[in-house]
Amino acid sequence: MEKDYFVHESSYVDENVTIGKGTKIWHFCHVQRNAILGENCSLGQNVNVANNVKIGNGVRIQNNVSVYEGVELEDNVFCGPSCVFTNVVTPRAHYSVHGVYAKTLIKWGASLGANSTIVCGHTVGRCALIAAGAVITKDVKDHALMAGVPARQIGWVCECGERLPEDLICSKCGKKYREEATGLLEI
Repeated sequence: MEKDYFVHESSYVDENVTIGKGTKIWHFCHVQRNAILGENCSLGQNVNVANNVKIGNGVRIQNNVSVYEGVELEDNVFCGPSCVFTNVVTPRAHYSVHGVYAKTLIKWGASLGANSTIVCGHTVGRCALIAAGAVITKDVKDHALMAGVPARQIGWVCECGERLPEDLICSKCGKKYREEATGLLEI
């Protein structure tokens, strides 16, 4: 049967994995059992997708990223090189968690910068932009621009990625937003 996705010969894909049409899995990757990868995704070199992970359509995961069980990536998420996910709040080598992991959700269109860390149990909102090296220790609002250790909100970003001025009208694409409790909403 002809595959409608690409897996480099140096990569491993376990049994019972779903891979969507047009997805590309590059060098030295491992996709573990029961993982679901959507259509038109790209996994760069040395990406690990753990058991039971769900990844939406159009997701781009750059080199050296491990997406651990308990993490879900919605459609069009970007994971920069070497970004880090965790899945246990209080890890101890000598105490098993028995497969119980904190849930982490990265919502539609969010971008995680290179070497950013997403501490488990949090949600990163739609179209949020996490700066390189930032450490997320709390939920992130839709369209929030986060930077620092620990990360704090330093502004807002448009769906196209442009930083928004105070009037919340994008100078690049013209989209307009208003602030809500959960973040920005396009108007």
